[in-house]
Amino acid sequence: MKVTTTQLPGVLVIEPHVFGDSRGFFVETFQAERYTAAGIGGPFVQDNLSRSAKGTLRGLHFQEPKPQGKLVQVLQGAVWDVALDVRKGSPHFGAWVGIELSSENRRQLWIPPGFAHGFCVVSEMADFFYKCTDFYAPDAERAVRWDDPALGIRWPVQLPLISAKDQSAPPLVDAPILPIYRP
Repeated sequence: MKVTTTQLPGVLVIEPHVFGDSRGFFVETFQAERYTAAGIGGPFVQDNLSRSAKGTLRGLHFQEPKPQGKLVQVLQGAVWDVALDVRKGSPHFGAWVGIELSSENRRQLWIPPGFAHGFCVVSEMADFFYKCTDFYAPDAERAVRWDDPALGIRWPVQLPLISAKDQSAPPLVDAPILPIYRP
């Protein structure tokens, strides 16, 4: 697999090796020793799958306390995926990285604990799969407003399909509970 760093330390792009022929393909989407060696911590305790229609935007979500690291990928379709540093005191606080993940490019994105995550569907439909390093905790669920002008995230849709909960999320500057940066 090929691992590429991003401008946000700890956020990694993974391109697994795909073995294909006329019958189809095979790809290892996770192998503990190799991913640990690449800096992708575990253990992973929960897997999630969501299906969303074109133009759907989910995010920007994180948990505090009980932060989750997420290894995300698209099984069908394509999304614009975003990781946002929300750790108070981080030298990269408020910085983000965006990348297209698709069933064609087979890329994965590692989003460490302490980062918010969101994605927007750019295909007709997308099946989005992710592994988490901690369990979903409804009381720890937090969000930052997807269109916070201070962040300047360039989403590929102007009028997204978005939940009421995500629409009412605060801008980063007003987020009441944020993780703390620990170098």
